[in-house]
Amino acid sequence: MEIFFREWHVSCEEFRDSLLLMMFQDYSTDGFFDEMFPGDGEEAFPHYREVEKEIGGLSSEKFLEKKVQTEKSFLEQGVTFTVYGESDKGTERIFPFDLIPRIIPSDEWQQIEDGLTQRIIALNLFLNDIYHDAKIIKDGVVPEDVVKSAAHYTPLMEGFEVPRDIYMHICGSDLIRDRDGNYLVLEDNGRCPSGASYVLENREAMKRAFPGLYRSLGVRPVGNYPSLLRKTLEHLSPRQTGTPVAVLLTPGLYNSAYFEHSFLAKAMGIEIVEGRDLIASDGYVYMRTTRGLVQVDVIYRRIDDDFLDPHVFRKDSLLGVPGIMEAYLKGNVVLANAVGTGVADDKVTYAYVPDMIKYYLDQDPILNNVPTYLAWRDKDRQHILQNLESLVVKSANESGGYGMLMGPTSTKKEREEFAAKIESNPRDFVAQPVISLSRHPTICGDRIEGRHVDLRPYILYGEDIEIVPGGLTRVALKKGSLVVNSSQGGGSKDTWVL
Repeated sequence: MEIFFREWHVSCEEFRDSLLLMMFQDYSTDGFFDEMFPGDGEEAFPHYREVEKEIGGLSSEKFLEKKVQTEKSFLEQGVTFTVYGESDKGTERIFPFDLIPRIIPSDEWQQIEDGLTQRIIALNLFLNDIYHDAKIIKDGVVPEDVVKSAAHYTPLMEGFEVPRDIYMHICGSDLIRDRDGNYLVLEDNGRCPSGASYVLENREAMKRAFPGLYRSLGVRPVGNYPSLLRKTLEHLSPRQTGTPVAVLLTPGLYNSAYFEHSFLAKAMGIEIVEGRDLIASDGYVYMRTTRGLVQVDVIYRRIDDDFLDPHVFRKDSLLGVPGIMEAYLKGNVVLANAVGTGVADDKVTYAYVPDMIKYYLDQDPILNNVPTYLAWRDKDRQHILQNLESLVVKSANESGGYGMLMGPTSTKKEREEFAAKIESNPRDFVAQPVISLSRHPTICGDRIEGRHVDLRPYILYGEDIEIVPGGLTRVALKKGSLVVNSSQGGGSKDTWVL
């Protein structure tokens, strides 16, 4: 990095003190909706003008110094994620971070907050309904086969009363903005949504890099997320006396999100455990400690249903706890999120969320879905197969950018392979038109260029519904790419709600 900077500094010495400002002046929106600029050559939106002034006024030397310091800090603190299948390059990666923050004014955030609150209430009512009276199915709003054939539908949960009637305690719904700047929900992540730790680390990095700018804009804080999360978990405790014992259950050190697991457990002040650290006995779950066994009340599990209990789900699982489901179904321990919640973030179920909002709440959605074609419908399937080159096709239960066909950039062979998959298993695929995600100025080498972004806010549903102001802005660092996932080359920005 130092060698690179010296060479770059010499070649740019004549205008180094105004380089970044010139970059903003030459910045092009390329016809996309841009978070910072209304159009080419125009002044930044009012809520971005201080950012334009602060970053534009830095010398290249000072800016690179901030960038290097931030990357060093991330490396020293282990702010990483794991990429599988690249053993020749090593699996650990520093989570890429961009120093130009995304800013959301308060009125926009209020709409987001209202829409997400409405959505998580409807999703929880849906989950309660399908595992009990199934009125939404009987009334023909959602087809029974869509629900019962979902990969994460769990018959074992039928009739079971979950604590406080809450299934989805932690949700990360992904939002995008279209060409007109409208916020749309791209998908709901209701099983084990990841990324909250990066929200907190990104914020600390930006407070160190731009303390004056941060203070002057009146940015709403996010640092209370761990305490809110712990409060959410403790609210679910089956024991109403004493301090509830909550733990975070991780698959282990080699999981791609292990940094987050350990970070959140430490920040909440609870133990992080693996399956081998817990024992289920006589309908209760205990944690092994140096002082003996300690009864556990609430488990924030970062393990999918299939791996939770080899007595009930996958018999080959070494990650879970034999007998944990017996304790759960007896009401002696709580799992967050609830078992069977995954049916709500199935991408086919997603298409029916606006109908759920209307059915349960008698309201119109505040945040709309992206238009979605369901391959199990004959008419939709024919449309998908005839337009593969212009659609985004997704597997109903994949995440992280996997199991997806980006039609406009796909090869003929890839489209043929996906067509065969769709024909053989139509229930497992949906398709959406390519939405031109909004873009945001991003540092790309020695330039500032537009890169596509999305937003993952985090919703906590306990005694109250709490939404951390901001969330994780993910950015597609590859030019032209619409895939923002870190596993596919994406990075992140700090999100400032004013």
